[in-house]
Amino acid sequence: MKSNTCTRALQRKNVILGIESSCDESAAAIYDSERGLLAHALHSQVALHADYGGVVPELASRDHIRKLMPLIEQVSAEAGAPQLTGIAYTRGPGLVGALLVGASVAAGLGMSRGLPVLGVHHMEGHLLSPLLEKRAPAFPFVALLVSGGHTLLVQVEGVGRYRMLGESLDDAVGEAFDKCAKMLALGYPGGPALAALAQAGRRDAYDFPRPMLKRPGLDFSFSGLKTAVMLAVKGAPDTRQAHADIAASFEQAVVDTLVAKCARALKQTGLGRLVVAGGVGANRHLRAALTQCGARDGFELYFPQSQFCTDNAAMIALVGSLRADEMRTGIAPADAVARWPLDTLEVPQAVGV
Repeated sequence: MKSNTCTRALQRKNVILGIESSCDESAAAIYDSERGLLAHALHSQVALHADYGGVVPELASRDHIRKLMPLIEQVSAEAGAPQLTGIAYTRGPGLVGALLVGASVAAGLGMSRGLPVLGVHHMEGHLLSPLLEKRAPAFPFVALLVSGGHTLLVQVEGVGRYRMLGESLDDAVGEAFDKCAKMLALGYPGGPALAALAQAGRRDAYDFPRPMLKRPGLDFSFSGLKTAVMLAVKGAPDTRQAHADIAASFEQAVVDTLVAKCARALKQTGLGRLVVAGGVGANRHLRAALTQCGARDGFELYFPQSQFCTDNAAMIALVGSLRADEMRTGIAPADAVARWPLDTLEVPQAVGV
């Protein structure tokens, strides 16, 4: 799928191998600046961590070691063994041990094959993932980035041109989903299980708070909502229907909050395009509510495919392509960082958008 979203073409063709290992998913992809995404593959560690109720960092790192090279060989074969021009890997943010596996693989491959290497910001990958689609958004736009570790509203003027509009002051929305799922004994991963249970519940069964909607601004807070759910679980009968009602009411409160903040952000910026990315962006109820809001308020709405909402290497390869001129030649360091502010990224000179 070829994207035409850049206002100035890249200076030269590039073919980038992308590597993702920031948390509990190992992934590889190959992106061609002229032909688009050639191949991508992903291995989920859900089964590995399920017995522990969450990600165990050491186990995640060891599994990345086992899985990354076979995935890289797989996508290379599926893409027809193209001549690579560079390698992009997730530098951060994420679990440092897991990130270091991907960084080491990228550095080793770069050294052995004489290819330049670039560490990519994981959240920039999510922000730009809709550019993988045939119907891709033009700049500028507002992006809602919702995942297990982040809840952000960002004004995106171009690649590397990001202005933070709002963020969660406590739990990320995906984290709130997972914690509430744990209260309902839904296992791991909790978010998708809670969303599935919510389909059988009444969305008005509980009047949970819509956090910070009565305050000005675009920040979020989900800790109070999480506490309200905990109290509801303690006071409800231990039946599937009662749990479904709690799940549905919680999901509705989250969706109402996100939709209202998105509408506020679009009005505040005067922009007419909204991008929704990150794992929670795959939530069907959120997508339906935002689609309804877009039809009512007259803004354009863009989602990546569900497979590109969760962590993946296609978005990393895409960002590597857009930032190809920043790739380091020679021996690249195996560099990884747990925290990396999104607004510290610079504009890539080759793209000029």
